[in-house]
Amino acid sequence: MLPLAVITGTAGVGKTSLALHWAHTIRPHYPGGELYANLRGYAVDSPVAPEKVLGRFLEDLGVPAALVPVERERRESMFRSLLADRRMLIILDNAMDSGQVRPLLPGSAACLTVVTSRDDLSGLVAQQGALRVRLETFPAADAITLLRTATADYRGRDRRADLAELAGLCARLPLALRIAAERAASWPSMPLSELIDDLRDESALWNVLTADEKGGPEAMRSVFEWSYRALPAPAARLFRILGLHPGNEFGLPAVAGMAGVEPSEARARLDTLVSAHLLERRPAGRYEFHDLLRAYAADQARKVESESERKAILERCLTWYLHAADAAQSVIAPFDRYHLDDRFPAPDPQLRFDRYEPAFQWYRTESGNLVTAVRVAAESGFPGLAWRLAVVLRAVYMHHNAFDDWAVTARIAVDAAVRAGELDGQAEALESLGKSAFQALRLDEARDCHRSALAIRRQLGDRRGTAVSVNALGLLGLRLRRLDEARAHFEDSGAIFRELGDRRWTALLHSNLAESLCELGRYDDAVRILEAALADFRALGDRGSEGNALFLLCWARRGTDDLEAAGQAIGAALAIAGTEDNQVWRGHWLMESARLELARRNPEVSLRLCRESAAIQRKLGDRAREALAQDGAGEACQALGRHEEAVELHRRAVALHRGLDGRWQLACALHNLADALDARGEHEEARAAGEEARGLLSAFDDPGAAARSRRLDRLMQRG
Repeated sequence: MLPLAVITGTAGVGKTSLALHWAHTIRPHYPGGELYANLRGYAVDSPVAPEKVLGRFLEDLGVPAALVPVERERRESMFRSLLADRRMLIILDNAMDSGQVRPLLPGSAACLTVVTSRDDLSGLVAQQGALRVRLETFPAADAITLLRTATADYRGRDRRADLAELAGLCARLPLALRIAAERAASWPSMPLSELIDDLRDESALWNVLTADEKGGPEAMRSVFEWSYRALPAPAARLFRILGLHPGNEFGLPAVAGMAGVEPSEARARLDTLVSAHLLERRPAGRYEFHDLLRAYAADQARKVESESERKAILERCLTWYLHAADAAQSVIAPFDRYHLDDRFPAPDPQLRFDRYEPAFQWYRTESGNLVTAVRVAAESGFPGLAWRLAVVLRAVYMHHNAFDDWAVTARIAVDAAVRAGELDGQAEALESLGKSAFQALRLDEARDCHRSALAIRRQLGDRRGTAVSVNALGLLGLRLRRLDEARAHFEDSGAIFRELGDRRWTALLHSNLAESLCELGRYDDAVRILEAALADFRALGDRGSEGNALFLLCWARRGTDDLEAAGQAIGAALAIAGTEDNQVWRGHWLMESARLELARRNPEVSLRLCRESAAIQRKLGDRAREALAQDGAGEACQALGRHEEAVELHRRAVALHRGLDGRWQLACALHNLADALDARGEHEEARAAGEEARGLLSAFDDPGAAARSRRLDRLMQRG
């Protein structure tokens, strides 16, 4: 059994405090470190999905964001693999149920997991052998001791009977007791009996309003109201405003932007709320509500602020996130950013970033709030804001393989743009959803999205947008190996960008066109186009596009048998990947280096490069490119005469390709499998693989497909 403890009990009973205190005392026994996640099982918004927590844990364990796998199963596997040799403490706070917890459990008995929940978590106890600790409310004597200790430095000796009555009004719940103690300490000259009368009045009111509830809930709300009414007006208003924030936790800049005050003033008001125990201070300048207090703050906002004022506050908050995300994308992905219009002017104070690292760290910290902000904007009457925020995030998602958040926000954006009645927004949102679907290999959906976006842009007379959509359809044609169609799309798109004088996009279309020419075997034409594109990318400082053009140039040079120039090109591309520390680029470009080494008759080197590429793609969760790397490794093994190993590698590639929408790639892997089986003397199996490959190849009419078909015919004749 894995070391697992669960702390259960009602809201406000102190589960989190106990878990964190215990963790602090036992931390020296876990030198591997500590992982913490608030699962938000009882928050106003949705509980956190296990795959989201796993992604964050992997990054905390040192996995670059681009290397975090897409599928939850792979995230679980990587998480448990990384913890296999570590002695770590894992705290899973506010779990909804056992099902939310199980994917987050380590596989190592050296790690300890502590879970808190209002649920009994019977499944973890019965199936995982968890030790369960049920927290009850404080005994009367302990509740009195807590109140006396917390107020001793501020008040005279209050009567024990008064302290007992105050504890009873707080239902002896630690959260309520802390708040009550702070209120009493802030009025040292007022007899405790008078404060109790105030609280009793609040309790009577809540008992009328919540006659069907018993015990803790009405006591908690009474204490919240009692403490809230004692706040200075500016702090009380901030408390209400924060109840409208889309997420449960937030940073100082967001609070200042939401409240429309300077950060120094926002900090002073936050300090007041923290002192009153109405808000928790977290590391790295973050603040967090207890979920009960957040619900109470939102309720106060509904009661005190007019509907128009609530709407204005929420709009200011969402607009702040829109412009903060825009500031981040302009640094994280400057060449792919979406340029905001002036429909939602930036509020003061604005957030600025001058370097990649703080911009990415801000995005990583706020990623959950950003997804929630898109959803809240769409649901709260701000559809124009919702689609703009989703489209601003597109460039960041694209560069960091944030597939889950990308798909969620893109779908919301499409619907929001329709409700906003903004055709340009519909096109942008459809483009985002199409790109998300393309990367996730939902190719039919990608095609439909890009065609719809193209139709809207043509209707609007948007030449630039039209060219972007035509290029996207060209990339889809490349993926489906409709090479003449892809080439035509790239030529049409490139002509528009030349007309518009857009140097970077023109160079990008040259690169895409060159890729289609390489697939068609027109290597000399590809070399000529790529050399022109490279000059533009270097002049513009677009390192990623420069590296991709070098990758393609290696392919083209290899096709012309200029292996020395090919080696220079791919070496320069991999140097860029190393300098930029980009594993997505490196994993992709390594395969061209492997193909070059095979052409140079260095199969051992080729095999090593294929294996490295496959490992990277496995971590990235890119099954299509992992399959290509496995297939390439099989070809290297064939060249080495290691036919049994080659068969196994090609079979892995075939299995991976079968689950993807790639007939060409599957045909190539089956052809390679047939070659390896034939070399091993398994002619019947080779014939079966060859027949399937030949059937798939019949759908293609390009020179590469014809050449493969001829080779397969010769193989079948030998068999």
